[in-house]
Amino acid sequence: MTAHSATSARARTRTGGPRSDGPKIAEHIMGWALVVVIAMLVTQIGLL
Repeated sequence: MTAHSATSARARTRTGGPRSDGPKIAEHIMGWALVVVIAMLVTQIGLL
């Protein structure tokens, strides 16, 4: 295997991380919803 084919094979390998072409607004909304749910849980339990 040459150095060029080794680097190009590694560049195509997906690791399961987030893709760069996804719906950004949905990701932000779900992230903020998670923050709100955790904040409500923390205040209900009495940790704050």
